[in-house]
Amino acid sequence: MRVKFHGAAGEVTGSLHEVEAAGQRLLLDCGMIQGSPEAEARNADPFPFEPTALDALVLSHAHIDHIGRVPLLVQRGFRGPIYAQKATADLMPIMLLDAAGIAESEAMRANRDRRRGQPVAVPLYTKDDVHAAMRLVKPLPYGARTEVLPGVELCFHDAGHILGSSIVELWAEGRKLVFSGDLGPKGTPILRDPVDIAEADLVLMESTYGDRLHRERAETIRELEGILDDAWRQGGAVLIPAFAVGRTQELLYWFAKHWDDWKMSRWQIFLDSPMAAKVVDVYDRHHGLFDDDAKAVWRDQPNPFKLPNLHVTESVDESMAINRIERGLIVIAGSGMANAGRILHHFKHRLHRKQTHVVFVGYQAEGTTGRRIVDGAQWVRIHGHDVRVAAKRHTVGGLSAHTDQRGLMDWYGGFEKRPPLVLVHGEDKAREALAGEIGETYGVQAMLARPGLEHEV
Repeated sequence: MRVKFHGAAGEVTGSLHEVEAAGQRLLLDCGMIQGSPEAEARNADPFPFEPTALDALVLSHAHIDHIGRVPLLVQRGFRGPIYAQKATADLMPIMLLDAAGIAESEAMRANRDRRRGQPVAVPLYTKDDVHAAMRLVKPLPYGARTEVLPGVELCFHDAGHILGSSIVELWAEGRKLVFSGDLGPKGTPILRDPVDIAEADLVLMESTYGDRLHRERAETIRELEGILDDAWRQGGAVLIPAFAVGRTQELLYWFAKHWDDWKMSRWQIFLDSPMAAKVVDVYDRHHGLFDDDAKAVWRDQPNPFKLPNLHVTESVDESMAINRIERGLIVIAGSGMANAGRILHHFKHRLHRKQTHVVFVGYQAEGTTGRRIVDGAQWVRIHGHDVRVAAKRHTVGGLSAHTDQRGLMDWYGGFEKRPPLVLVHGEDKAREALAGEIGETYGVQAMLARPGLEHEV
């Protein structure tokens, strides 16, 4: 068994790893590169392999940096089966159709403004490409060891990151490869904890937060309560960039759980994302995957997805109407890194106001608008205009969907014989710190994946 690393190998986004085993070639993830315009332009580059030569694709979960180039792979000739956990398979068309819609709109806008002599803009892929990709998807449940190719077996286990997120086990040629996907923190609301795996001949592990520890979740929730109280007293609005899958559902969970003591009924809460509304429906259909605490909240509190003051805005006109509300307003909108989506319209309208509070609840990649705001930028460019940042900024790291250094160390520590380890899905600073801790604690020299690096299992 041989692994070749192509994406998320020195950066956080663009997960893409190739495996050759038992005479077969399969891909682990096919994610979109996110960040600066220069980084995102790389999504259109040729794949570093021939798509028609691949026999299968295995997906760890439905975040766009893990599935975002699947339709492009199919457009360029891939015709093999695509294996995903059942909830991931349900989330995929929502995420990918949204990405295709954005790509088509951006191409249309570029062509409208195109000057003579400039090439015609073409979307990365279209909605038709998404439909073609979805016809290849074969859903699997957690815990079912399945022969997916001759001589290759696969099993998904809960990774606790988002609904349907999976740790991937692969067996071939008498060897076992384990790919962590993205691991969630223990105790994450709604989701169950990541499954511990005891045996492997090689482990590929994410390292997004390999250089830091998250705040305790209880402390984070108190901080969120304080932010809401301050914003209410100051008569402003709370803007929360959040991915449609994961943080959006958790935020609604906390609003329901603390409905009375946070006086949530005084707010108007807007979920300004048609995609997030569809994702909420998928969560509702898969409530059997929820943890016990979440089941209790659904039973004893207002349904987090049907709060009486929750408004789901689907049309552009409904979204624009939010601008007329001056105070007592919470807006949850995508994208989570503020590099696209409706959150930018709300930023453009409210970032210059001192009474606005902006709450970041997830990772902000290099080059994104969210990262620039977190890093203290006084001005950001939105839709061609420079916007002053006078709003109060809050980074609520304890709500991250990724586990921290301690969680990564503990998960790797669950392997009995300390198998070889390759760190993926992390910037170098985070990976180097994690590798150092693992070497000191477990005596294992972790490798840092680089594009083109090959490793024999």
